[in-house]
Amino acid sequence: MTDLAPDTIALQGRRRSVPPIQLAGPGPDAEQLRTLLTVAARVPDHGKLAPWRFIVFEGDARLRAGDALAGVFKAQNPLAEDKRLDLERKRLAQAPLVVAVVSRAAPHAKIPEWEQVMSAGAVCMNLTLAACAMGFATTWLTEWYAYDQAALAALGVEPFEKMAGFIHIGRPAAVPEDRVRPDLDALTTRF
Repeated sequence: MTDLAPDTIALQGRRRSVPPIQLAGPGPDAEQLRTLLTVAARVPDHGKLAPWRFIVFEGDARLRAGDALAGVFKAQNPLAEDKRLDLERKRLAQAPLVVAVVSRAAPHAKIPEWEQVMSAGAVCMNLTLAACAMGFATTWLTEWYAYDQAALAALGVEPFEKMAGFIHIGRPAAVPEDRVRPDLDALTTRF
């Protein structure tokens, strides 16, 4: 066991999701963001396909993205109240930084699509752990717009791509409470 192993295990043991509304600034600077994306990309990737990509929402881009989401929501729900449209406008503006992980899984002669999808999920988890290691807090969300083709198109996602998740990153306003964790004995069998 290396000297880092106990710290890594401790980090993973204390990681908690923090709702975006409870994430404050400052968020990661440009160098920290580059490090986060570099670490996030160090995942199992059979065939070296990089079957995922990132969309970064920071600064005013978070508000422009929110306007796009509100526009899509309004088009699909013409009777939507202003309060709901305001909520949609703020979806990606609560945390100082949001990184979308887009799955680019596609048919391949040798690499099953399922492995490519899992690689994108691993990117999301690496990103959350790396941010936690830097002292940030995160939440990995999808929400309705991760599954809506018009909303995805408005955010720059291609028709063949899927959203693995939106990772909201910031500083925790308070220490998050833990939640009940799974009963490992009930979930573990031995062959």
